[in-house]
Amino acid sequence: MIRTLFALPLAVVLSACVSVPRPAPEPITVRIVGLNDFHGNIEPIKRPIMLEDGHGRKQEVYAGGAAWFASAVAHLRSQSPFNMAIGAGDLISASPLASSLFLDEPTVGVMNRIHLDFTSVGNHEFDRGWKELKRIREGGCEKFTLREPCAVEPEYRGTDYPILAANVRTPDGTTLFPGYGIKRFGTGKSAVAVGVIGLTLRGTAQIVSPGGIEGLTFEDEAESINALVPRVLAEGADAVVVAIHQGLVPEPGDSYTGCGAMAGDLRGILAKLDPRIDLVISGHTHKSYVCDFSKVDPTRRFTVTSAGYGGTMLTDIALTIDPRLNDVTAIAARNVPVQSATPEAGEGRPAAAGIASFAPDAAVAAYVARYTAAAAEVSNRPVGRISASAFKKKPESSLGNLVADAQLASSENAGAQIAFMNPGGVRTDLVAREGGVVTFGDIYAVQPFGNTLVTMTYTGAQLLQILEEQFANMNDWNVLAPSEGFTMTLDPSRPAGERVVKAALNGQPIDPAASYRVTLNNFMAAGGDGFVTAMQGTDPQVGPLDLDSMEAYFRAHPLVQIPPIGRVTMIGG
Repeated sequence: MIRTLFALPLAVVLSACVSVPRPAPEPITVRIVGLNDFHGNIEPIKRPIMLEDGHGRKQEVYAGGAAWFASAVAHLRSQSPFNMAIGAGDLISASPLASSLFLDEPTVGVMNRIHLDFTSVGNHEFDRGWKELKRIREGGCEKFTLREPCAVEPEYRGTDYPILAANVRTPDGTTLFPGYGIKRFGTGKSAVAVGVIGLTLRGTAQIVSPGGIEGLTFEDEAESINALVPRVLAEGADAVVVAIHQGLVPEPGDSYTGCGAMAGDLRGILAKLDPRIDLVISGHTHKSYVCDFSKVDPTRRFTVTSAGYGGTMLTDIALTIDPRLNDVTAIAARNVPVQSATPEAGEGRPAAAGIASFAPDAAVAAYVARYTAAAAEVSNRPVGRISASAFKKKPESSLGNLVADAQLASSENAGAQIAFMNPGGVRTDLVAREGGVVTFGDIYAVQPFGNTLVTMTYTGAQLLQILEEQFANMNDWNVLAPSEGFTMTLDPSRPAGERVVKAALNGQPIDPAASYRVTLNNFMAAGGDGFVTAMQGTDPQVGPLDLDSMEAYFRAHPLVQIPPIGRVTMIGG
């Protein structure tokens, strides 16, 4: 037999030792759903909003609502077995009553149900303090706020998804939450991994209540991201995604599908990022855009996205990864409206042509209904009547003026002469119902933070400096709404320190040497929104909650007249 074996043709013998080559692994498409600034909008947005339709146009669309949002996420994820959903912060807080009244636990429940994979922390996640944020992440019913936790779900379990906070340091030097996470797909040579680095804007410390973030440090965004990129790659990531709660502001007329001449604080951060990053999912400015940043800087070939506000849009992202190269070879992204023009969303919500309407997810709809029913008794209680709808606009807002008037009225017993309302604290329009009726839910939606009013004494010089600080961030002015009798003329084009052209109370110029009693909410009084001079006030007298002051104002006036604009004059800029 040995002789016979060696008598076989040489080709036959060699063929027994040669294996058939396996085909190289094919590129893999990971479908990523990007979302940001949900702000607890578990019910559909009541009014139509202008949204991109995916065809280069904008239309008025009835959109949003958690049940429709869930269906849209599921539809986008279904395009590939390898998929994930990533948030860029502010998913909770500054929320409508049905979520905010219950400490945004229902919003977390919705995000758990859509199987969110990661989210970065945003500035509004700190509105109720970092201890409450830890409870939101980890679960439990420990009470850190005025409102009762676990009011509807007795065993609140926390988030099923990691919250990422790469630039938020505690006193011991560790991050409040992990800075990154990795999700892996496939097996063997076809396996790929996506690393996600998440963080908030460094300026969070200036726009939330200082007491809620005591002991925390918010570090530079680009430095925090770049420090983690090598670690994420060393752990096998083929793609690097950044989820950052900071954003761009497209210039008027710029295409939402390009970078154009974009402003915004994110722009400078992008220019410093490690070129090995593939995708940046952003937020904070409530704008929607898809930007191929390589057209701005050819050395940084990443795409930058944002999906607007309130769950009204999602970003559909296709990330193509070649397992042989361990690298991303293509990215495609588009923003998709979450149109909720269906019977379940209510009557009078016609569908916008050419935009898909999503059917509501029945299970999520039932879940949300538990909370809306629990909130209904509180929400539907009438508080008064209004002469017309009042709107939040910039730079001057009739609604902001109304809030300031109400706050002045409620603090006159503390000697208040002036009240100011910060624009970021006015969250939505105040829309008059039939007969001009306004409900508690309506005024709650305008001011959902539960701030307390504080009346303090300032010199005229300090008051003028507070007005200068309206322009502390030139990319996002904070023009205050003043109470009746106070007027100011502002010129943002002038040098810092000269932007307040005139300021007067009852026609008399503000005297730098005189003293004035001024009412602010506790957020501003603690230096929020960059109003650091506000902390220099003396003789503080604490007043009612901002919401209580508004309700008292309605009770005192059978028909509240909307104050006209004209208290603020803008020139230059």
